[in-house]
Amino acid sequence: MSALVSVLAASLLLGAIARRSGRFPEQTALVLNAFVLNVALPALVLRAVHHLTLAPELLAAAATPWLVFGVSWLFFRTLGPRLGFPPGTVAALVLTGGLSNTAFVGLPLIEGLMGREALQVAVVIDQLGSFLALGTVATLFAARAAAKDTRTGALLKRVAVFPPFVALVAAFLSQPWDWPAWVDVVLGRLGDMLTPLALFSVGFQLRPSGVKGRMRALALGLGYKLALAPLAIALLLWLLPGMSRLTFEVSVLQAAMAPMVTAAILAADHELDPELSALMVGLGIPLSFATVPIVLWLLR
Repeated sequence: MSALVSVLAASLLLGAIARRSGRFPEQTALVLNAFVLNVALPALVLRAVHHLTLAPELLAAAATPWLVFGVSWLFFRTLGPRLGFPPGTVAALVLTGGLSNTAFVGLPLIEGLMGREALQVAVVIDQLGSFLALGTVATLFAARAAAKDTRTGALLKRVAVFPPFVALVAAFLSQPWDWPAWVDVVLGRLGDMLTPLALFSVGFQLRPSGVKGRMRALALGLGYKLALAPLAIALLLWLLPGMSRLTFEVSVLQAAMAPMVTAAILAADHELDPELSALMVGLGIPLSFATVPIVLWLLR
């Protein structure tokens, strides 16, 4: 836990220091975002999904990130315009409020709170839920929200050539075959770069002075992500018969995780209120270290 907090905090802090130092060009975040979306994330998806083992009894848990994203779309598309938020801000809230950091924050945090036996459920939720939702519906939503050409064919083409989606398809198609060990090592090393670089980019874009002017949007976005989303998932799963207590608790905790870093990168890459997206992650991650244990305490 302490190592996780240190890496996350150091990456965010170094990004903020780098911007203030003046030693990094203004395009630094754009370059890092391009690397994350086109190299590190595809490598991570390809390696993780290639080794994925499906467990039918966990499919209900894997569906929860999709539900969180779907409810996020309804929630922010309904309330955002009524609060006077522009379309780019609403889209940024849908992406960062609808996608949970179920991997780099979720997996270590759940292991620390619930033990290693909870990781099997957490990994399935991350890979079949968050990864797939990011590479499909979230990417399609971002493309539609940002694109001037909103024809279905044009949007689907943008999703089809999006590197993480290509990696997702390739990973599923290659599952019947084992690849050489060195390929796994290379993909692992490239994928390991995602968290520090993505958080460095977020820190570089983070403007703490902008919090005051974005309080309504942040309160709405983080209120949904850290409180309303896990509450909705808890109520829904409580109605399902036969789900084990472990699967129930892990599913709710994954829904309660901070906004996904890559969701903020995706929003910034599509010019969907990058400042708010960075604030959602920059504030959401440290807050989640307090709110997730509270959610677990309430469940028990």
